[in-house]
Amino acid sequence: MKKKILVTKPIPKNVEEYLHENCDEVTVWNSNSMMPEDKLAEQLKDITGLITTNKYKIDCELLSNAPKLKFVSNIAVGYNGFDIEEMKKRNVVGMHTPSVLDETVADLAFTLMLSAARRIGLLDRYIKDGKWTESIGKDLFGLNVYGKKLGILGLGRIGSKVAKRAKMGFDMDVSYFDAFRKAAFEQELGVHYAAIETIMAESDFVLVMLPLMKETENLIDYEKLSLMKPNAILINSSRGEIVNEGDLVRILEEGKIFGAALDVFHEEPIPYNHPLLQFDNVLTTPHIGSAVEETRNEMAWTAARNIVNSINGAGKTFIVPELQESIQRA
Repeated sequence: MKKKILVTKPIPKNVEEYLHENCDEVTVWNSNSMMPEDKLAEQLKDITGLITTNKYKIDCELLSNAPKLKFVSNIAVGYNGFDIEEMKKRNVVGMHTPSVLDETVADLAFTLMLSAARRIGLLDRYIKDGKWTESIGKDLFGLNVYGKKLGILGLGRIGSKVAKRAKMGFDMDVSYFDAFRKAAFEQELGVHYAAIETIMAESDFVLVMLPLMKETENLIDYEKLSLMKPNAILINSSRGEIVNEGDLVRILEEGKIFGAALDVFHEEPIPYNHPLLQFDNVLTTPHIGSAVEETRNEMAWTAARNIVNSINGAGKTFIVPELQESIQRA
């Protein structure tokens, strides 16, 4: 099998060298902007492997332009850009980079919680705008985090690491909702399982860490947001589509919650005039969950090894669960 690889984003030089050493031909798109459609279509014609991100949809259109494609390696944990059924039809193996970024994203989730609670973004602007001329008033006071109630929606690898930080570092009362009970983790750490509605109603901080799927899209809507306490904060560092942004705007306009901290949005980059950006009590970051150089480098290495090991039929690969069977037919 001819090993011709396309990489749709810049990668570290040593990772690119590794690919050149192990593949017949490697093309890397060295720009943070997406490849123009005509260039992408031309490159797809005879590639065996594709290293990419969720910016590119691995759907019928792309796959139709890539008749020789056998392996797709996503530089991300999530793979909502994969059309699983279409990839199954064509025996295309899809891979991702789990575990590599767990601690980094957990750090960010906790950073968002602390920063939103203490209004760090607003107070930073307050000083830089020259407004700090005397002691601040109560309207700029924040909230305590230590000892408060944290509800985590989605206790996967990252959610469990946030729970450990909360319990062991901040003595928080942690509850969680997940599709599967984690009895051993409950016993080990002293966290407890609860329904989504209970978490929304009782938590001081609600952290969204769910995967994006049909069942979770717009799951956090006006009805659920209305359950939150007036001094509660919503944090989303998983996928923007899980929170109904229009409903969140409405809740904020009505002053029903203390605020929100968001790293992800329905549309990315979020438009500068989006209604969410008008609120001083909404902290926003530009989808930086894994944006640490050492983490991004390791993600690129994992994605590259996925491709090389898959083509060679030896070595560890991280195949997405839904496409495990495809490796047998690739």
